[in-house]
Amino acid sequence: MSTQVAESSDVSLVLDFLNTVDAEHDTDVLRTAESWRVWTERRDLAAGSLPQAREARDALRAAVGDPALPPGPADATVRVELRADTPELVPSTAVGAVLAAATRLAVLGRWERVKICPADDCRWAFYDRSRNRSRTWCSMQTCGNREKARSWRERAAQAED
Repeated sequence: MSTQVAESSDVSLVLDFLNTVDAEHDTDVLRTAESWRVWTERRDLAAGSLPQAREARDALRAAVGDPALPPGPADATVRVELRADTPELVPSTAVGAVLAAATRLAVLGRWERVKICPADDCRWAFYDRSRNRSRTWCSMQTCGNREKARSWRERAAQAED
């Protein structure tokens, strides 16, 4: 597997996991064991412990900038195996797969590109592909425009006073 394909796969898995909670629609895949099992089966992963998944998601979201969550630990068992003359991280659960993917992104210097949208009604996790890593919003068309319009209205109201 090429490095770009592996990186893209890692980004997708990490973002999918971080976005198992949706503030805008008030949904949470980790609310029930059944929805967690379905999520993991769709990705051909072993579900593992639901409390461990919640703890890992909250810790990862805090690590990438979710201001609503305090930093915390996350752990999972991941073996290192030599396969085809290359060491590989081999997880036994979905949480292990996510943490292995996050670790590979960190080793590649890409972890800081995983961010949380600062809009209070969004908090969507996204991957900043901008050259200078300065993207703020998950979507400039949606969250960015809403925030700019809100700021403009506040400034206009203050100017009238």
